[in-house]
Formats: sequence, C-alpha cells, structure tokens
Amino acid sequence: MLRALDIRGFVLIEESSVDFADGFTVLTGETGAGKSMLVDAIELLVGGRGDAAAVRGGAERAELAAEFDVDPKGALAAWLAERDLSGDPGQVILRRTVDGSGRSRCFINGHAATLAQLKEAGEYLVDIHGQHLHQSLLRAAAQRELLDAQAGAEPLASDARNSYRDWKRLEAIAAEAQKNYAAREAERAEIQDRVTELKRISPVEGEWERVAAEHSLLQHGSSLLAGAQSALEALTESEGAALAQLSAVASRLRALSAHDARLGPIVELVESAAAQAGEAVRELRHYASRVDLDPDALRAVEDRIEALHAAARRHRVRPEDLPQRHAELEKRLAELELAVDPEALQREVAAARLRYEAAAKKLTARRQHGAQALSKAVTAGMQQLAMAGGRFEVLLKKLDEPGAAGAEEVEFQVASHPSLPLRPLARVASGGELSRISLAIQMVAAKASPVGTLVFDEVDAGIGGSVAETIGRALRSLGKERQVLCVTHLPQVAANGDQQWLVVKSASRGKVNVQASLLNRAARIEELARMLGGSESTARKHAAELLDAG
Repeated sequence: MLRALDIRGFVLIEESSVDFADGFTVLTGETGAGKSMLVDAIELLVGGRGDAAAVRGGAERAELAAEFDVDPKGALAAWLAERDLSGDPGQVILRRTVDGSGRSRCFINGHAATLAQLKEAGEYLVDIHGQHLHQSLLRAAAQRELLDAQAGAEPLASDARNSYRDWKRLEAIAAEAQKNYAAREAERAEIQDRVTELKRISPVEGEWERVAAEHSLLQHGSSLLAGAQSALEALTESEGAALAQLSAVASRLRALSAHDARLGPIVELVESAAAQAGEAVRELRHYASRVDLDPDALRAVEDRIEALHAAARRHRVRPEDLPQRHAELEKRLAELELAVDPEALQREVAAARLRYEAAAKKLTARRQHGAQALSKAVTAGMQQLAMAGGRFEVLLKKLDEPGAAGAEEVEFQVASHPSLPLRPLARVASGGELSRISLAIQMVAAKASPVGTLVFDEVDAGIGGSVAETIGRALRSLGKERQVLCVTHLPQVAANGDQQWLVVKSASRGKVNVQASLLNRAARIEELARMLGGSESTARKHAAELLDAG
C-alpha cells in the first residue's frame, strides 16, 4: 500500500510530502484548491501521460516519488526480480521526473526503467477510479481476471491456459514435421546409423585416458623391465654395488667418528642414503614383478584405440568426447523419431485439443456461475449508490476461435438507469457514474483484487444526503480490506475517513502554491463545518455529530 508521496515542482505544488496510513483516507478542500493534483501525481507515477504542463512555472522539472509497502513474496516482487528492478524487501519506490520539454525519466527502486515498466508495476499497486483517469476495470483482461478471482476460477483458468499452450505447441511440431518430413527422415536414418555404431563401440566416460595409459605401459613393457632389472643389478648384484658400497662407507665413518664427533652427522647422512637405497631395491623388485609383457593384451588395447580413433574421425570429435557425442545423438534421434511420424503426432494433437476443450468447458461453467453471482451483487450495490434501477451484468461472449484465456470473452455491462440499455462499462460517459459503479464492483471483489491501494475521484458527483452517508460507510468498509484514498466534496463521506488531509491553495509574491496538511479532530470539525455550510455554530455541531457517527 502507498506509504508516502513526495512532490516537487508539479503543476501548482512547489513542494509537498504526504504520509498515508492504512484504511480510508479522505482528501478535502475548497473547489479549485488542487485536491485532484495529488491524484494526478499518483497517476503520473504509475505510468500516466506526462507533458511539459506538469512542470510548475519557474521549475526546471517536476519530481515525483512514491513509496509502497508490498508483499516480499508476492507477484510484484517476482516481476521486479525477473527484470533486475528489485529493491529493499517489502518495499517499492517509484520515481518520475518530467522536464520543461515534456521528456520523462522513470525509476523503480533506484533503477532506470521504461515508462511501460512503470505502468506495468503500477498495475500491481494502484487502481484509480475517476473521470479521465486510467482504470484497470476498463481493460478486458482485468475484467476477466476479476471474474475468475471472484468465481474461484483461477486454477481452472491456469489449467485451460496450460492445456491451450500444449495443444498449440504440438500443433506447431506436427505442422513442422509434415513440412519437413523427407528431410527429417533422411536425418533420422543417418543418425540411427551413427547411434548403432556408437552403441557397438560403447565408449564410456574416462575410457580414452585409461586405455592410452595402459597402451603406454604395454608398449614399453620390455624396456621398462630391462631398466628396472639393470637398476637392481647396479644397486645390489654387480661388483661394487651401490648398496654394499654405501654400507661399507657408513661402517668406516662410524668407526672414525669415535675419534672426531664432527663425523657423526655425516655418518647419519650416509646411513640414511643406504636405507633409502634399500627401500628403492624393494620397490624395484615389486615393480619388476608386475610389468606386463603379454602381447595379446597389447594387441587388444591397440585394437580398442584404433576403434575409438576411427569413430572419433567419423564423428569429427576428439576420442575422449565420444561418450558426450553418443548422448547428443541419442537425444536428437528421440526427437526425430517423434517428429517423423505425422500420424502419431496428429493423434497427440487431437488428444491435446480434447484436453483443452475439457478444461475450457469447466472454466466456462465456473465463469457462468460466477457471472450470475457477481452481476447480482454489483446490481444490489448500485441501488445504494444513487443508481436506483441500475443494472450490472457480466456478459460471456463465445469466441469463434478459443484461446489461452478460454472459450469466451468477458465483458462488464451496465445500465445506470432503468430506461437505459446495457452498455459496455468502458463506454460509460459520466465520471461520477463510472466511479460509483467501480466502487460497487470493488466492494464485492475487494477480497479477490490483488491491488493494495484504491483511489476514488469524483465518487460523490451529483449525489448527497443519505446516499452520501452510504458511500462514506461503504468506503470505510472497503478500507478494512484495502487502502482507500478518496477526493470528496461531501462531508458525509469525509466524516467516515480514518484520516483526513486538507488541500489548500494560497498565493504569495505573485505565485500560487498548493499544500496538504493532516487534520486533527478539532481541525476536522472546522473543515467538515465549512463543507456543510449554514450557520457557524450549527455547522460545527453537525460536523462533530458526523465525525462521532463515522
């Protein structure tokens, strides 16, 4: 929900900051004071049209910023993360500047963003209801989504959407398969031969390194054995063998060390060398006993190396990459075996279409039930909002070609008077009527709507008295479900607010400025008395009564 709104250099506002609370907030002030400028600022921040007229005279640019509290695990958080526009968890900050030439710059959580992104983010945050303002309920997609949410049809809508995508995906594969059947069959046959060859060879991961090392050992077995035996002879068996010489030297030096202690460390070095030479002899004997001179084993390894080399040349890869190539070819073969059977694919397409039609049929039935309930509830709400005899109907129009959203188009239709025919909601001309109809819809669908902040402008146009009290109570009730901001001229509506801001226009040094201030109880009584008119004392008394009743 909207927590703070900062405005600088915007139309008549030099600088203003408004901190909003939960619940129902009213904005009041004299006619022409600039109350709607706050709504205009919010609308600009969620992607509304901006031009040079937005810049206050004498200012370089208009600067607007809004801070929202959001669900850190909600849909908007996911949307922001996908676009690298995330900020602090649970918070979204929108900022927009408009310069004197009408050029805009947009920011989301400090990141530069496009106007389209600002508008899309705004659709998660704010619904503005009023004349000449963007209203999500005028969009066909929003009407369909609201009906689905109210009817509990969202899981069915998701099933239909996924089934439709599966159907169309298989349909595209089938069309491609039919178009390229000959080419794919030739490719399939070639890959089948390659896979058969590789299956016969059966290369495994790490095999090439292993057989190469084994081949080196077998190929040089004779020279390796001869070298080991020669080393053993030099160390132990020949005249003047190294091991015997080291032992003799160690004995002589040890005897001499009795006469000169400085020979002690040298004796230890020679004895250590003799011990290491002895260890080398033992290791060489063990090594020589394990050298393989089997010519059959060498031929088998050479045959395997040649087979791997030949396969690698044919597949144009390194021998060590043959296992990966084998896996790639098997995967491609599986794809082609599916694609080259047009009849099997057509059967799959037909089955997928039947699954979609079944899902769409369930969705239609749920929508029909939900449309009746929503029509009845909103019509009842209209009777309390100075639209006696008005009607609201959710029309489901069957599509010639069903789509991902189902087999029908959802359209909200209204008649604000008994003598008028039903017309699409988007064609309602009166801003006041549109606001009240939207209010009636929102009152019914508040729990289903994901938007956290609702803004109403001109909701009280052309009404008063008991109807105004009804609207005030309705907005206060709606404020328990969502944050509600309302620009109003009616004291009966204003008295129901959880908080009230007074918007005042003043002139100083030839310049006009608009400021907003939060009212305490005493100030609210004074403002409500002004709105009521009449004698001062009577108006104050009535204002206090309204405030107490609200």
